[in-house]
Parts: sequence; structure tokens; C-alpha cells
Amino acid sequence: MKILGREPALVIGAIGSIMTVLAALNVPGIDAGAAAAITAFLASCIIAATTRPVAPALFTAVISAGVALVAEYGMNVPDAVTGALSGAVLAGFALFGIRPQVSPTPSPETNTGTI
Repeated sequence: MKILGREPALVIGAIGSIMTVLAALNVPGIDAGAAAAITAFLASCIIAATTRPVAPALFTAVISAGVALVAEYGMNVPDAVTGALSGAVLAGFALFGIRPQVSPTPSPETNTGTI
């Protein structure tokens, strides 16, 4: 999947470069740590959105990067909340995302054919 006709890796690299320039120019609110956190969050969002087949673990990475981003700006997010959000995402994928795409196959033991 491409973004604006470009590969996702190119878009992520451009975002990282822009954030580095903004941090180097001392733009208010963007220091080196914030630039890294923003880049990591946007990169994880792009990767999760463009990867096929859907990988639930990538969406837990979005949560982790988001928590790191808000922590960079001073919000304290306990580890239990991060774990609970990740668990909820995985449960949501199991219920609505990944599991409905899988159809069960009969096992050889349940074969009802005659001998």
C-alpha cells in the first residue's frame, strides 16, 4: 500500500527528517525527545495502517508509542493502563478483526464419512 504514491518507508523517513529539523531549530514544544516520540508514534501508525495482512501486534505498538508520546509531554500513564489498553486491542482484534476471517476446518477425527 502506498501513501501519496510513495512507499511508507519514504514517508516515515521524511517525517523523521522534518521532526529533526524542527528540533534543531528549537521550535517551542519540540525538543529531541519529543521529536523522537512523535516520529515513533507516526511511524507505528503508518506501519500498522499499511501492513497486510493485519497484524494485531502492530496496533499494540501504536499504543506503546502513543503512551511514550504523552509521557514526553508530562502525562503520567501507569503501566497497568498501557497493558490494559493493549489487551483490549488484542481482544477486539480477536472478536472483530482477525478471528472472523478464519473458518474452522474439520479435524480427521470428526469425519462423518462411512467406512
